[in-house]
Amino acid sequence: MKELSIYCDGGSRGNPGPSAGGFVVLNKGKVIHEDYMYLGIGTNNFAEYSSVVNALKWLIEENKKKEIKKVKIHLDSLLVVNQLMGKYKIKSKNLIPLAGFCKKIQKLFTGEISYVYVPRSDNKYADNLVNIALDENTP
Repeated sequence: MKELSIYCDGGSRGNPGPSAGGFVVLNKGKVIHEDYMYLGIGTNNFAEYSSVVNALKWLIEENKKKEIKKVKIHLDSLLVVNQLMGKYKIKSKNLIPLAGFCKKIQKLFTGEISYVYVPRSDNKYADNLVNIALDENTP
């Protein structure tokens, strides 16, 4: 049984402002994949959700053989974690489709996906990927 930890982060310089998301995938503590993306002008919450969406897209592509049975997605956004766990309502019209995609993937995934809040200090790798994307795409 393969278990993965995925650390996701998103951010914007200004809110809204230039935004980006990044994620890093670990298997038994070793980095097996990382990715980041520039998202254009957006909010911090949009960027956080976008990082989760991109991580889930990677997960579905990676799990074609159905070997991954458990995934913990770590975020430093308590709001996004609680919304994805169904504890908070999603009021922003821009976030509803992203949350819907996450929930759809969670239902399609053959294993277990959980969302875990981590302090920002424990999410430095993904945060660094966000800054790389922003630095590469903004003056």
